[in-house]
Amino acid sequence: MFSQEKYLKALNFAAKVHGEQKTPKGLPYITHLTSVAMEMMHACEQGEVKLEDADFAIQVALLHDVLEDTNATISELIEEFGDEIASGVEALTKDPTIESKKQQMAENINRLLTQSYAVQCVKLADRITNLQKPPESWDNEKIYNYFQESKFILSCLKNANPFLSKRLEDKINIYRTYIK
Repeated sequence: MFSQEKYLKALNFAAKVHGEQKTPKGLPYITHLTSVAMEMMHACEQGEVKLEDADFAIQVALLHDVLEDTNATISELIEEFGDEIASGVEALTKDPTIESKKQQMAENINRLLTQSYAVQCVKLADRITNLQKPPESWDNEKIYNYFQESKFILSCLKNANPFLSKRLEDKINIYRTYIK
């Protein structure tokens, strides 16, 4: 079903460029990337992602943060993985020149809506993975804003994949309990 070679190529590239980066909980960042890829694999197994899109979606999942969080360039992605994967990763990357987080997210969603459902699914899988217990350093306002942003993502991308949309909806309902 999946190409181990493509998976390992994307995983190794992501591990190299993310280097010593950590998650907010102090884990190696690669744990986040593999969790997002796992969500995509699960959606593929449920038959909710077309088989021909599976390798593409999993590679994009593993690479989804390399432009946003590392020194990797779009040119490197094109050279290593081709235009389609580079375009998908670029669409998942927030524009740092936009100051407002709300405007950043709106612009990001608008770009994602021009992409295939497979790329939109990666955004859903990423948010599913991120909706864990919030870091201790987050105040109630930040938790509430993240909750609202998650609902916005779901409302805009829910048609991309029924399975991932339901997973995200369930995670949002659990996350609601962290708002005081």
